[in-house]
Amino acid sequence: MGKKIIAAGHICLDITPVFPEQKVGNISDILVPGKLIQMGGADVHTGGAVANTGLAMKILGADVTLMGKIGADEFGGMVQNILRRYGADAGMIVSNGESTSYSVVIAVPGIDRIFLHNPGANNSFSCEDIDYEKAGKADLFHFGYPPLMQRMYQDDGKELAEMFRRMKERQVATSLDLAAVDAKSEAGKTDWTAILSRTLPFVDFFVPSVEELCFMIDRDRYEAWNERASGRDITEVITLEEVRPLAEKAVSMGAKVVLIKCGAPGIYYRTASSEQMKPVCDGLGLLVDEWAEKDGFERSFVPERILSGTGAGDTSIAAFLVSTLEGAGLQEAVRLATATGACCVAAYDALSGLKPLADLKEKIEKGWAKNEFAGW
Repeated sequence: MGKKIIAAGHICLDITPVFPEQKVGNISDILVPGKLIQMGGADVHTGGAVANTGLAMKILGADVTLMGKIGADEFGGMVQNILRRYGADAGMIVSNGESTSYSVVIAVPGIDRIFLHNPGANNSFSCEDIDYEKAGKADLFHFGYPPLMQRMYQDDGKELAEMFRRMKERQVATSLDLAAVDAKSEAGKTDWTAILSRTLPFVDFFVPSVEELCFMIDRDRYEAWNERASGRDITEVITLEEVRPLAEKAVSMGAKVVLIKCGAPGIYYRTASSEQMKPVCDGLGLLVDEWAEKDGFERSFVPERILSGTGAGDTSIAAFLVSTLEGAGLQEAVRLATATGACCVAAYDALSGLKPLADLKEKIEKGWAKNEFAGW
């Protein structure tokens, strides 16, 4: 693959201690002060958009450089060692005065996971941390998880918008992914409609999840969905018709291609006019007729098994972006995205279940079955 990609944004170290397999009814049944708990090993791997999406693109054959910020500490060394296995550690910014972001995932069998998260150096990541000389030589700049990076959402997203403006000034194609946030946190109380209005005019591919996007641009609708869901996944209770207005609004705010990840049901897509799409298509060697003024929903493929949803959205986006840079049409790129998501959930981690795009194309051609969900 000849085109070059920069994958930048949030990166962390995920540490998941393995609890005994027996299920418990209450967290206090096992986490008792003064009690010694016999544990299994600990699963330690990189997390965040830089690692999940960036490494997935690399595994899928892309020429990818990662740009993230870590501390000069033990966790930072572990992150670099993991990335080094993929030959992808060179782009890390090491900050002597900060800690490396980490999450301790408390996954007690029978109890919903608890995340102990330190944003660390991600919070100070700014538009000035990007190597624009290197990034300006790329064909695509992908940035992920600004809601988990304090400097990116403060001041109505001034840093985020400036970073994307500089990339477009260098005629580099751009993509943006979001992340879920706690409504009570600083990020959750931020005016995301203002941030996205400021940023999306410089974004070619906007790839949020339906929950993330609805929370940020239509809070009343989001709260109504949550009330309807009563603790279930939102995608179990909404329909395709309820997703369309979100994509329309994102396009009206400036995004050229909007890809909305809708969990198990699949992916919805909406694109801008031919006039708006032409510069993007010309820059990447795509056919305008295959990309402009499109609207559709790609249902998910039936996975071989379901072990974990970790990284499924990130790796789906990786497949979409890589296939796009290889010259695929919109529908083929979205189809490969959903196929990659089905592969991802068949493994416990985000990367080990991935398969070459050529293998996915062959499986699709042979009639890979799709899921059916009411309302989709």
